[in-house]
Amino acid sequence: MLADPAYEGAGVGVRTPIKRPPEVDERRRHVDDRAHNRLLRGLRCIGERAMAVLTGRWRALRHTTTGPSKIGMIVQAALALTNIEKQTR
Repeated sequence: MLADPAYEGAGVGVRTPIKRPPEVDERRRHVDDRAHNRLLRGLRCIGERAMAVLTGRWRALRHTTTGPSKIGMIVQAALALTNIEKQTR
């Protein structure tokens, strides 16, 4: 799972950006740390953009209180309908 820096230490499988120590300049950070953060940013932006499109299009996804087991099916249906709609244009 990809997460933002607030979820640091959330556990195994949760990927968060590597924070820099306050005394280190951005240009002096290790190249692997910068690459890791750049990859996470790129992947997270795809997912966040997709959710923005879906919640903008489908009012039911804006303020949902459905449990995680059911919301997945609803999002899949909304995505399928959005794709069908874009193909017919």
